[in-house]
Amino acid sequence: MANRRGVKIAAVTAALGVVILVLALWGRGRSLAMAPDFAVPDLAGQAVRLSAYRGQVVLVNLWATWCPPCKEEMPSMERLYQRLKDRGFVLLAVSQDEGDVEDVKKFAKEMKITFPVLVDPQGDVGRNYGVWGYPESFLLDRSGRIVERVIGPRTWDTPKQVAAIEALLATDAGVSGTPGH
Repeated sequence: MANRRGVKIAAVTAALGVVILVLALWGRGRSLAMAPDFAVPDLAGQAVRLSAYRGQVVLVNLWATWCPPCKEEMPSMERLYQRLKDRGFVLLAVSQDEGDVEDVKKFAKEMKITFPVLVDPQGDVGRNYGVWGYPESFLLDRSGRIVERVIGPRTWDTPKQVAAIEALLATDAGVSGTPGH
C-alpha cells in the first residue's frame, strides 16, 4: 500500500514539475523587454550594431552552421526577408560558430542568403539573450523591444507569420500584440 502511495506522490510531483516548466518556457517566449544591444562583425568584417536598426522591425536569429534545424529554417527566412526588406524589416542572422569565419561564409553562399550574416564566435550575443539552444530567434518591434522569442526552427514565411510581422511594420511604436506562431 505504502509503495503505491509513493508512486502516486511521485507521479503528481512530476506532473506539477512539467506544468511549471511548460509555463516558464511559455512565459519566456513572450515579453516586452528591451533587446540587449550588441555589436559584432558581418562576413566582411564590418561591425554591425543592433541599435542602429531602431525604428525598424528586426528579427535576430542565433544559429550555427552545424545545426540541422538552423539550416532547415534558412530558406523560409530568406523568403521572408525578400518579401519585407523594403518595408522596414531587417533580419540579422548571428552565427554562434566557434570556428573559422570562412565556414560561415561558405554556408551563407551555399544557402544563397542575402540578409546580413553576423559572426559571434565567442557566443556573447547568445549569452546576453539567454539562449540555450539553436536556432533561437527574437522578433523586435520598432522600439527595440522583444515581442516574441522563438525557441527552435520555424517556417518564417507562412501567411500567419508574415501577417504578424506586417502588423508590427504597420505600427508607429511597433507594438500590436504578440505575433502568432
